[in-house]
Amino acid sequence: MTPSAQSERELRSQLADFYHLVRHLGWDELVFNHISARLPGAEERYLVNPFGLLYDEITPDNLITVSVEGELVGESEYRANPAGFALHGVIHANRPDVRCVAHTHSIALSAVAMKAAGIDHDNFYGAQLSGRVAYHDFEGITLYADERERMLASIGDKDVLILRNHGVAVCGRDIPSTFALLWIVQRAAEVQLAAGSMAGPNQSLPDAVRQRCAADAHKITSSSNAFGELLFNSAVRQMKLDKGMVRNEALAAVPA
Repeated sequence: MTPSAQSERELRSQLADFYHLVRHLGWDELVFNHISARLPGAEERYLVNPFGLLYDEITPDNLITVSVEGELVGESEYRANPAGFALHGVIHANRPDVRCVAHTHSIALSAVAMKAAGIDHDNFYGAQLSGRVAYHDFEGITLYADERERMLASIGDKDVLILRNHGVAVCGRDIPSTFALLWIVQRAAEVQLAAGSMAGPNQSLPDAVRQRCAADAHKITSSSNAFGELLFNSAVRQMKLDKGMVRNEALAAVPA
C-alpha cells in the first residue's frame, strides 16, 4: 500500500506499533525522542508521541497531531513538545520524499556518534550505509530555531543523520522502510562496538565493494515497499509472540 493510499487510522496503528517495537528492542529513552509520520492530505500535519508517555503507553488513539513547528493541532489531553520536534519539523517541511522520521539515543548509536570517524562501513550492515550517512555537529539540546537550518544543511539528501555526541535520525518514505533503515543502522553500530572491543585490526573493505553493497541494499529496499513491510510486519509478529499476544488473540477467537 502506498503512503498516499493509507488512511489515518492505518497510519496511527502502524506508528503505534513502531513505538512499541522500539521499546521492545530496547532502543527507547523513557519519554524522550520521537518517531513522526506525515498524515495524508495537502496540509503539513504529522503524528507524533504525546510528551510524557512511555512508548508502551502509546496507542493509535493517543498519538497527537502537530504542525511542522510541533504545535498541537486539534484537541488532546496531552501536550506537544515543540523542542523535541525541531529536528523532525525541519526535515518534514523540506524533504517531500520523507514521510517518517525516527530519532533514537540507543547506547550503541550514541557511542558511535561519539567517534570522530562515525559509522564504520566495513561490517555487513555498515557497508549497506555507504554514501547514505550525513553528520551534524552537536550544539546542545535542540531548543533553538536557528539550528534548524543547519541541521537541514547537514542532512542534505541523505537518509541517515548522525547527530554527533548525541544519537541518530533516520528518514524513510513510509513507516516500514524507516523501521528497516533504523534496524540496519542499529545493527551496524552494535557490530562496530563489538568489533572495536576485540583485540586486533578490523578487516577493511575496498571502496568498490562498499559502493556495490550500498547500491544493492538501496535497490532492494527502495524498488518497492515489499522489503520494509516484510521486515516491519515480521518484527511486529515477533514482538507479539514474545509478549504472548498472538497466542492470547488466537485463543480468544476460539468459540466457547
